[in-house]
Order: sequence, then C-alpha cells, then structure tokens
Amino acid sequence: MKLLAFALLATVSFRNIAVEAGLKDKFPNGGTVSKQFIIETTGSGIAFIDYDNDGLLDLFVLSGDGGTNRLYHNEGHDKFRDVTSEIGLTSSGWAQGVCAGDYDNDGFTDLFVTYWGANHLYRNIGGKRFSDVTSTARLTQDRTRYNTGCAFVDIDNDGHLDLFVANYLKFDPATTPRPGSNPYCFYRSIAVACGPRGLPFDRNILYRNNGDGTFSDISQSSGIAAPFGHYGLSVLTADVNKDGLPDIYVACDQTPSLLYINQGHGKFEEEGVLRGVAFDQNGKAMSGMGLDAASYDGKTNLSIFRTNFSDEFETLYRNHGDGNFDEVTLDAGLGHNTSYVGWGTGFLDFDNSGWPGIALFNGHVFPEVEGLHIDVHYKDHAILYRNTGEGKFIDITKSAGPAFSEVHSSRGAAFGDIDNDGAVEIAVNNQTESPSLLKQSTLQPGHWTLLKLTGTRSNRSAIGARVTVSTGEHVQYQEVRSGGSYLSQSDLRLHFGLGPARHIDRIEIDWPSGIHQSLTNQPADRILDINETISPSKP
Repeated sequence: MKLLAFALLATVSFRNIAVEAGLKDKFPNGGTVSKQFIIETTGSGIAFIDYDNDGLLDLFVLSGDGGTNRLYHNEGHDKFRDVTSEIGLTSSGWAQGVCAGDYDNDGFTDLFVTYWGANHLYRNIGGKRFSDVTSTARLTQDRTRYNTGCAFVDIDNDGHLDLFVANYLKFDPATTPRPGSNPYCFYRSIAVACGPRGLPFDRNILYRNNGDGTFSDISQSSGIAAPFGHYGLSVLTADVNKDGLPDIYVACDQTPSLLYINQGHGKFEEEGVLRGVAFDQNGKAMSGMGLDAASYDGKTNLSIFRTNFSDEFETLYRNHGDGNFDEVTLDAGLGHNTSYVGWGTGFLDFDNSGWPGIALFNGHVFPEVEGLHIDVHYKDHAILYRNTGEGKFIDITKSAGPAFSEVHSSRGAAFGDIDNDGAVEIAVNNQTESPSLLKQSTLQPGHWTLLKLTGTRSNRSAIGARVTVSTGEHVQYQEVRSGGSYLSQSDLRLHFGLGPARHIDRIEIDWPSGIHQSLTNQPADRILDINETISPSKP
C-alpha cells in the first residue's frame, strides 16, 4: 500500500486526560477579564524531559507571577505525581521559556528557565534533585530583562552545549503606559495592554559553554547582538543550509524575524531577509510566536512553520535545501484559519503515516475581545492539520476528537510519547488554568520508531544530530533540538512514523562531531537506543 493512501485511511481522536493524569494545578498568568501589562499576555512554556532516566517522560510546567513552576514525575500508566518541592524546583516570578540539554555531559538532562527578571539554570544532580547553579555558571544578568525563548545549541560542535536566549523588549511596570494611554494601547477601539509597538527594543544573547561548568557572554563578538529593532519570542535551531553548523531562527513580534547563519568560529550573520524568512510573501512583518521545522514533503530539507496573530496567515517557509526559502502557506492549504492567535505548535506524525502533520494551539492576548462579540475569542480551540503527502495539508480539527473542541487561552506546547507506545502526546500550558494533556483514544495502525541518541564525542544530549530514516523509497529527516514550539521543550527523542513498513531499511546519523553512522535493517515498533560510534553498526 502506498504511504499516501495509508495516511488517509487512519482516523484520529484526541482527548484531554490531564485531570485523570493528576495535572490539576492551575498556573496563574495575569488577569482573566482584563490585562494591564504585556507581561500578562505572553504566557509561559512547558517541557517534556526524562529527568531521572527511567525511560518515561516527565512534565515541567512554567508559571507566571503568583505561582511556582511544577515538575511532575511520570509514574507510568498515564499518571503523574508532583515532585516540585522534593526535587528542588520551587520558584517564583514571571517564568517565560524553558529549554533542556545536558550542558555538563554527566548523563542527566538539565533545565534552563527564562524569566522577565532573572533567568535560572537548574543542574540535574543524578536524577535525584535540581540545583540552581545560575551564579556559579556565570549566567546572571546585570539588569532586569524580558527573556523569552531559549535553546541549548553546540555552535562550534566542540561537544559542549552553548546557550541562546531571545529577548522580547524592555519592560518596567513603573514606566510602561497603561491601557488606552496612546495609539499602541488599543485593539479594535478597545483599551488594552500596551505593546509591543511603542515599547523599547532589546537584544538577543549567546553564551559560550567554557567546558568547566561556566559560560561566557559572546553576544557581541559572535554577531548575535548586532540586529536591533526586533521583538524576539520563540527560538528554533536547525542546520538550514546543511553545512554541518547549527543556525538559529527567532520568531519576532510585529518586526522582521531573524535567521542567524552560522559562519563557523563562533560567528553569525543575520540573513532573514536575504533567505526569505523575515516577512510573509507580501513583505509584511508578522506577529510571529510559535516555531517548528520538519521535512514535511519527503525531502531532506528542514522547512519552517510559524504561528502568528489573528487576521494573519500562519506561515510555512519551504526550504530549497540550501537555506533559502519560499513562503508556500497558501499553496500548502494553510491559509484558512485567520481568526486565531497561534502560539505553541509542532510537526507531529500523529497517524504514524510517515508524513508529519501540524498541531497548533491558540488563544488571544486580550480577554477584553470577548466584549466585541466577533469571531475572535480569548479562549479558542486548537487546530490539527493532516499531511496529504503531496506538499499540502488539510484541516481535520472537527474530526480530531474532543480535545480539539475544548477552548483555552493556550501558550506553550510540548510533544512527546509519555507511555512509549509509538503515539505522540501533547502537553499544553493554558493561561490561568491547569495544563492540557492530549492523548489519542486508540493506537494508529501505522508502524513507528523512537530514536534515543546519546553522544560520546558530541554533546551527550545529541543536540544537533541530523538523522535520515529510509523505508523503501520513502525518506524522512529530523534533527535533535533543544527549545522550539512556543517557549517550550519537546521530547529529545526522535519519533518517526513508518506507515505500513515493518522494518527500517536504513538509519543515517550525522553527529555534530562530524562522525557519520549508518544502521541497516532495524526493527519497527520499538525504541532504539543509539550511541555515537565510529565503528560500523549492525542490526
């Protein structure tokens, strides 16, 4: 059976299992009837990580002011237990983004959390507890900053994870205008929280890992701090031009988005306009929020999907293969949903067809819009697109199950297989509510594989590893990455749907160290643990 025909046979039904899973805590993020400041609108991320290496994904949920971030241990059988206090992650303040990676290569995944205020690096101590090592790692900041998206990324492939942090704008409640104070403080003639237009810009940050547990700020010398006049939110790392060096894309709000091309030797050039990913096809700067990248069209090129504001299209940039892009949103069938404000998003092969679809989660920034009684809502439903396998997507939201009819003001979203059954679950951080946990009611008929990569010469988390999976004539391509979606962290393992294929013909891995590794005739429907090695691998 052809993969395309196989994909269209599957039925999909997601339900929200958060309550029965034990995820009942609410996470405050400003007002629910009105919001006075922009800090209340941007929301927070969410993360899937296996912090204790027991093979099950745990869940880390960020909170705005008035609550604490919470870590939930995966107990198995779709149950989670709050371990925040016992593991040392109780916090306060306006948490924004989260990214994960083993920055010290000790075999345990660490967490970095961004804030309006001061960021925190939490070192994982043997899977037993987390220690705040921000100061000793030299990651403190000399002023209050509106830090947003982040990603661990090995910019020079030396085996040590560096750290990129996006910054949104300069915000001080004491000096920020109040709703209705100036033309930037209205939405459809109603007074709302001011910004981002009219608020001061800030610059993005890059920290180099010194290999001794400390970092150095190289934002200026690397070229990362050079661009000015951008409101940076989400971060996506990907080797877009296939030169073996990771590049960095930043979705920016109402300003041109940024694509930092890695020049090697710790240097970057910003080339978003030149490469076609700064604007939409009409040359307009969009209100970019969420990000993901995938080889959605059966080629080994990473194309970029971005969520935007209401009255804007979502944006799909198709990669030619050399890091130059065309905006193909309308041609791909993604131009129908324009009344939503999109945030967390991801490519995921929810039907294990071998063709990744797209999920995106929505919610307006202004609760006041409910008083307008129009088609724009503060709380709204998510959207699910199926990949037809012909370069196009179709909206299957209405038939995707009860979870896709629930309404929330959603922000961060993370993707991962919580029970290792080959079906990807989705965790969503909802403003001033408990999180959602979306799980399929029945397993899909397609086969699958989960690849857990461990670096030896490369960084232990294998972040930046590039993987090609071949089944017959069908080829899929992914990278291991930190951060992404909207201020969130998905499973570091790579999930591939295989459709009707009962085995994998070939797995090709290009490690950040430069080592190329090949495995042939691998079994389907299981997790494959792959360690970086020079020696030829056998099934």
